[in-house]
Amino acid sequence: MPDISVLRQLLEAHGLVVLGEFSDRLLVGNAGSAFWSCFERSPEFLDNQPHPLDRWSQRIGRSVAAELNARVVFPFQGPPYPPVLKWASESGQAFQSPISMYIHREYGLWHAYRFILVFPEPLSGLPPLPATESPCLSCPDQPCLDACPVNAFSDGGYRVGDCVDFLAVNESSGCRKAGCEARRACPVAMQYQYLPRHAQFHMDAFLKSQTRSVNQSFTGR
Repeated sequence: MPDISVLRQLLEAHGLVVLGEFSDRLLVGNAGSAFWSCFERSPEFLDNQPHPLDRWSQRIGRSVAAELNARVVFPFQGPPYPPVLKWASESGQAFQSPISMYIHREYGLWHAYRFILVFPEPLSGLPPLPATESPCLSCPDQPCLDACPVNAFSDGGYRVGDCVDFLAVNESSGCRKAGCEARRACPVAMQYQYLPRHAQFHMDAFLKSQTRSVNQSFTGR
């Protein structure tokens, strides 16, 4: 069984990092936009077919898993979907933020889970689980709650409809061009903020998915 340091080097070749560690599995994803240049050059990004990032994650995840004699699980495959956010919480490295997104103790709001590697034997070289608390608890001002232009995160929830309506008619807004303003207001790990073209990719995909859901509800599909 390879040492955790060997695994990290293998993932770095694709711009990916370990976001959570257990004796039998690793949560793998991106921190900031380190993976973006790899993804932009990929056939999945360039072929103009649906779900390019999911397909890229599948190809990279399966390749890495095969090299390590591991099984790979993807967050977007289901139902049933794997409890990735539950695992993230149990890892002691990620916590639910006031705007619902999970915040990582090192990478802040600028991370995402791409796949999970599951191993037949315990990994070696793992550090003990960190005794940490959410960085949000030591953030007295919590500027994320006041930064949204339509207050979509007020009253302890996330009003998706208000967010989608704003994005749909404000194509030149900061949210559409550089990513969610509430997310960008977070002072934790600002050095990992997504590149504008990376953030815009996710915003466009989010808006398309919400529009598709509304259209399907009207057509009964």
